[in-house]
Amino acid sequence: MSMETTAADRTAVSGLEVATLLKRFVDQEVLAGTSVTPERFWSGLAAVIDQLGPRNRHLLEVRDELQSAIDRWHRARAGQAIDLDVYTAFLRELGYLVEEGEDFTIDTSNVDAEFADIAGPQLVVPVTNARYAINAANARWGSLYDALYGTDALGDPPPDGPYDEARGQRVIAWARRFLDDTFPLAHGSHADAHAYRVRDGALEVEIAGAGTTTLADPGRFAGHVGDPSAPAGVLLRNHGLVVELRFDRDHPVGRTDRAGVADVLLESAVSVIMDGEDAVATIDAEDKVHAYRNWLGLLRGDLTAEVDKGGRSFTRRMAPDREYTAPDGTTATLHGRSLMLCRNVGNHLYSDAVLDRDGAPVPEGFLDAMITVACALHDLDGTGDLRNSRAGSVYVVKPKLHGPDEVALTDELFHHVERILGLEPNTVKIGIMDEERRTSANLKECIRAARRRLAFINTGFLDRTGDEIHTSMEAGAMVRKPEMKSQPWILAYEDRNVDIGLACGLRGRAQIGKGMWAAPDRMAAMLEEKIGHPQAGANCAWVPSPTAATLHATHYHRVDVAARQEELELAGQPRASLDELLTIPVAPVPEWSDRERLAELENNAQGILGYVVRWVDHGVGSSKVPDIDGVALMEDRATCRISSQHMANWLRHGITTETEILDVMRRMAAVVDRQNAEVTGYLPMAPAFDGPAFRAAVALVLEGTGQPAGYIEPILYAHRAERKRDARPDDLVP
Repeated sequence: MSMETTAADRTAVSGLEVATLLKRFVDQEVLAGTSVTPERFWSGLAAVIDQLGPRNRHLLEVRDELQSAIDRWHRARAGQAIDLDVYTAFLRELGYLVEEGEDFTIDTSNVDAEFADIAGPQLVVPVTNARYAINAANARWGSLYDALYGTDALGDPPPDGPYDEARGQRVIAWARRFLDDTFPLAHGSHADAHAYRVRDGALEVEIAGAGTTTLADPGRFAGHVGDPSAPAGVLLRNHGLVVELRFDRDHPVGRTDRAGVADVLLESAVSVIMDGEDAVATIDAEDKVHAYRNWLGLLRGDLTAEVDKGGRSFTRRMAPDREYTAPDGTTATLHGRSLMLCRNVGNHLYSDAVLDRDGAPVPEGFLDAMITVACALHDLDGTGDLRNSRAGSVYVVKPKLHGPDEVALTDELFHHVERILGLEPNTVKIGIMDEERRTSANLKECIRAARRRLAFINTGFLDRTGDEIHTSMEAGAMVRKPEMKSQPWILAYEDRNVDIGLACGLRGRAQIGKGMWAAPDRMAAMLEEKIGHPQAGANCAWVPSPTAATLHATHYHRVDVAARQEELELAGQPRASLDELLTIPVAPVPEWSDRERLAELENNAQGILGYVVRWVDHGVGSSKVPDIDGVALMEDRATCRISSQHMANWLRHGITTETEILDVMRRMAAVVDRQNAEVTGYLPMAPAFDGPAFRAAVALVLEGTGQPAGYIEPILYAHRAERKRDARPDDLVP
């Protein structure tokens, strides 16, 4: 199997040379049933490439020029303390920092409630994995009982074997306390409820030995399912999120519960990013078609996946909407699935799936924009089985943008896409990933550049840290990774993202998001710590699994994010300064012991190798990877970027040597081999250390200072292509 698309595999159209399988997919699947003809699509794409392609290349050259100037500035002051006033003045003169304009409010319209009104968890999932994607779409609703029982959320891991009744009682007690806190009764406790019924549009709860009561706030009753005198479900609403009590006295849990409660369902993943960037490994036309086809199926509502689980096989499908009876007796509908966004790639990537008039690869982000939005025509036209956006919008996450000019180019790109596809202006809403330093430092002007189509801004600690290290590579040796989270710049970054978003009018119009909880098996710690995201004023935050979404959803019941945002707006005082944001995390005097220094190198190397071996050898873009202590962590391009840049920085400043790095890499490769020993088709890196995966991992460090913005894609793409060329087709199945 080869990534290379030969001339015989291409079709000429509108001056472009398009991989035939890509053209066939667009013509026969994406555009089928729409009003857009293939001729209009491909001629439109050619025009976009002609008009915006040179500007995109120029902006990438600007990135390089700015980075070179910053490198020279730091080298000229090697060993000197950085004067922030002088440094900031230099960045302004350079054009790295732009002048802020007058205050403004974004003009985004036709935004779904999941962005404008409802605060809650957001999932990120590789769009290339149909089963994961369907699970994520269906994670709008999750079982609180299952989430508590099956994780360490109670403080200890679940036992092996059959149902443990004692643990089950602990789960039920936790859930009842949650109900008492969130939906308190006028008197008594949900723990003492004998029955729930609906009478005259109100909820009645029978309490053991205390008669009948109702909710302390009757307005939180949202409806019921089934017979009002003995409902199958009771719906409660708090802070815009719905909780459903499920009743079934024949259920193993319900028959032991005095009120017959069999489960407590939470509205969990309010939205989900179907990721075509950080979480995937799509390097050629074949890979891209696979990703696009899944996105198309999600928007048509007909994507399925065959699943083998517990000795049985079944077909997983997207969940339908949920009907219930509202308090006024009318039939109402709840959305059955998470609102879906698609993350496109950044402006820096180019794809040979299409060649331009000069025979050169085209910006991959241009392809993503045209094809992912064209897929959404099936949702906008209502021709699919299910509906994603009820407001008539398409949601695209745009990563890796450096500053306002690149945001402006993105805005113009989608303006062209809308015109070509016959959509109203600003139908496409974009999410700006605030994950590059130049975007963070100029966030207000970045928001202004997309003010009519902005749907969210989101912090990304790991990618942002990778860019922090690379931008200031020549400033000195950086602090150890565990110390990064307490550095002034990261604290300022997180606060400024919220403060600037609120100042630009995002409240009630768009999401202000926070980054990923990267330890999917540490749910007790997540319950303890991640409540800080809504408390900070963020109305969404990323979680690594549907189960984590259900647990994180409890935080949005405990914190009224809308009220918190209003409180921050009324305070009117920014919580962090630009000076703090620009404070470089250089270790004052690197005085680590050999043990500390080696532990940092080994931890970085093990994470890089554990991720890269799956990316290069199996095409897995994101997965749980055991760290050096065996703790499973979510790894993607962002985590690999920070680890490789950190090692490259220490190499650059003499904290380590190339010889030591190679030694550490070899030793950690053996560790990763042992951790993957039971993985079908796994190819050990040791003892030869000559495969493309090991060589890619080493190159990410040894060549790290020279990679544009510290991005890992050029090296990963090249080594994945080598692996695909040399492998049998069966070897490449994840």
